[in-house]
Amino acid sequence: MPRLVAVVAEGRAGFVEALRRAWDAGDAVAPVDPRLPPPAAEALLDALAPSVVVGPDGVASPRRGGRPVDEGDALVVATSGTTGAPRGVVLTAQAVRAAASATSAALAVDPQRDRWLACLPLAHVGGLSVVTRALLTGTPLAVLPRADPAAVSAEARSGATLISLVPTLLGRVDVSMFRRVLLGGAAPPAERPANVVATYGMTETGGGVVYDGRPLAGVEVRMVGGELHVRGPMLLRCYRDGTDPKDADGWLATGDGGEVGAGGEVRVAGRLADVVVTGGEKVWPAPVEATLAGHEGVAEVAVAGRPDPEWGQRVVAFVVPARPGAPPSLESLRAWVKQRLPAYAAPRELVVVEALPRTALGKLRRTELSASARPGTTLGSVDG
Repeated sequence: MPRLVAVVAEGRAGFVEALRRAWDAGDAVAPVDPRLPPPAAEALLDALAPSVVVGPDGVASPRRGGRPVDEGDALVVATSGTTGAPRGVVLTAQAVRAAASATSAALAVDPQRDRWLACLPLAHVGGLSVVTRALLTGTPLAVLPRADPAAVSAEARSGATLISLVPTLLGRVDVSMFRRVLLGGAAPPAERPANVVATYGMTETGGGVVYDGRPLAGVEVRMVGGELHVRGPMLLRCYRDGTDPKDADGWLATGDGGEVGAGGEVRVAGRLADVVVTGGEKVWPAPVEATLAGHEGVAEVAVAGRPDPEWGQRVVAFVVPARPGAPPSLESLRAWVKQRLPAYAAPRELVVVEALPRTALGKLRRTELSASARPGTTLGSVDG
């Protein structure tokens, strides 16, 4: 029976070689984030149940309690765990190849002229898929342990033409040096360079399946009751516990709200669990956050809902001030939003924070916002 091989996913050539060896042997690979503290790493290994663990030094060690994988399984990737404990997403070799082919076709990748640069964490699908698509399409690949701007620029000068990034890195990396930049992991900024492609996807879809609002070849997207559903050959087979989140026809309910236009264009509004219903009106955090980000007093911002006895929920802005010690006023933020969005979208409460809680990929941990605020940092609220 094929085995599951857990590989500590350091951003180095050794990981790529360990992945290649496991695949050549017919085994599946579970990348493990090297930044996990020992108790968290052990808990993850217990949940995924690999038979072998390959450490940073390349040494393979057997592990008790390992469970085999099915023939054709290629990857077991832990979800980001932003809303709970991580789950192992099982992706088959066929699914991984389908994702690599669709992405390469959409970007017109030429293995003779292009080179991928992997600089995002390889334990997450956004970084891992750079490696897998390079291997499966025969496209040259460079790997960095992190998205260090100087190292990224050096690789671009050495011939790297393609890269995947998250929005928080856009202002730190010179993206003009690349032919194409895939952007995922969080909502893209309203304005971005022409060579930056906004992607939508998740671990369960094997990475991005919608590029700049258009589904990749072979991908179908529909809207059911305001929720986006996805179907395609790159979707997961099941979770590691054997449960399959797809319906009988292969459709995956994403948990994201959005719309599909008459021409097939996809607009993602955000996680359905994150929408704020205030006074009967639905407020999606993303457009409010994008609006507030343009305020001169705001360095970073996140929007969430809190219970309100009159409105059901109230819109709360968690703000990292542009000038430490001089946060913007709630009144100025409300006025700023009201000039650009419906009045009900304006925040009714302002909470000043030193930093926003994020995952390793820069994705906002919205459920941890209240915990990030220190006592006494609520600067104001309004009732009307």
